[in-house]
Amino acid sequence: MSAPPSAATVRSAMTRARDDLAELVALRTVVGVSPPDQFRRAARHIAALLTDAGFPEIRLLPTDEGTETVYARRPGPPGAPCVVLYAHYDVVSAQDETAWRTPPFELTELDGRWYGRGSADCKGNVVMHLTALRALQAALPDEPYPALDVVVLVDGSEEPGDGSLEKLLRAHPDLLAPDAVIVADTGNVAPGVPTLTTSLRGMAVVEIMLTTLSKTLHSGQFGGPTPDAMTALIRLLATLHDSRGVPRVPRPDVAGTAAAQGGGDRAGYAEADFRADAGVLDGVELIGAGSIADRLWTLPSVTVLAVQSPPLDNAVPALLPSAKALISVRTPPGEDVLRVHEALAGHLRGRVPWGAHLDIRRVTSGPSFLADTGGTAHAVMRGAMRDAFGVPAREVGAGGSIAVCSAFRTLYPDAEIILCGVEDPPSNIHGTDESVSPREIASLAHAEALFLRRLAALRTNPRGTDDDGATRPAPTGQREDR
Repeated sequence: MSAPPSAATVRSAMTRARDDLAELVALRTVVGVSPPDQFRRAARHIAALLTDAGFPEIRLLPTDEGTETVYARRPGPPGAPCVVLYAHYDVVSAQDETAWRTPPFELTELDGRWYGRGSADCKGNVVMHLTALRALQAALPDEPYPALDVVVLVDGSEEPGDGSLEKLLRAHPDLLAPDAVIVADTGNVAPGVPTLTTSLRGMAVVEIMLTTLSKTLHSGQFGGPTPDAMTALIRLLATLHDSRGVPRVPRPDVAGTAAAQGGGDRAGYAEADFRADAGVLDGVELIGAGSIADRLWTLPSVTVLAVQSPPLDNAVPALLPSAKALISVRTPPGEDVLRVHEALAGHLRGRVPWGAHLDIRRVTSGPSFLADTGGTAHAVMRGAMRDAFGVPAREVGAGGSIAVCSAFRTLYPDAEIILCGVEDPPSNIHGTDESVSPREIASLAHAEALFLRRLAALRTNPRGTDDDGATRPAPTGQREDR
């Protein structure tokens, strides 16, 4: 039997990984903004790469959003466990491209990192999956592929968080029957520290509009007794936090319960490290209460995402009849996002100043997620990460929302969902100068290749060791005591 995938095997594939990532970053796959041909080209390019990686079954599945989800399958022998490798190729807007150090849609190497929109979130994870699969091919040139039914699912509509993938999978119930799903869409708590994300906050986003007048008025002629809508909006938004910056939605008792039950690494997140990672300026206080880890991962946060107002260059001395804002609440793990919507609406209605008229529109909802980490697949992945990175894996929560995790949980309740990825704090995903470390891609690809090889070995050697000498946990479907 040939040797298991090695770090050297993965390193030899990194030149091609960079080329693949450069081609993907160059395609502007911004949902709702980019022309459809960019998505078609990306989907077909990914499909060709997966065909070359040894996947005989390729399907391009259209979605309601007009994008295509790439589905690739390499069937295993009868009864083999099914593993799904998930990532997405759509990205968020680069916003002000002139603010970037490098062109956002041109992969650029700088200080040992690869810069470009989607380099980490999430085209870097697409390339990570490909690199892991190629490492397996190189390690097993004369043998059958590991005895797994492997499916790669690359989503083209993840960023809006509107449940597109769940709708697609419900429409095609024959596509998947997974025992384990690797959702590659998060990352490591620090460069070189392998990390499994075990909890995610949910998300509730609303658009509000306050109206006080029937028309725009001259601020000199009518200012004083007249309630300006923008001023009313500012007062209302200020009620979302107390003086320490603690969110008033959802209720404190709900938030406290969520913090107590939230999963993850309770060792925490040092304030100095967090301030450096977040780029908080000297002298600026952190907001909220509780540990940094709780505030990030298990307690709610409230953010005003946008306020609709005249640009400064076009401002005139006028009282505005209406004003709008977009508000996002990151909900505690385990909290019903619909109840948070109701709590937010109730809070706002009860604090509208001066009798202003309030309209609330729900924009999007994203459920929270708590992983069950006691199964075989998680145990195998922890061991693979330890061996690939050289240090034990950490388990932490994350403050973001990833709707596909709850979709997989809903549709395949018996599957283990493993959440990891190539992002790290310097990646600055969704911001300017997004980047990825090629070391993170290589190390996680090595871990994923080891994971697939070891999980396959459990079919024939459920209690023994593989040819790399690693001790194996119980077969998939059984639980180990932890």
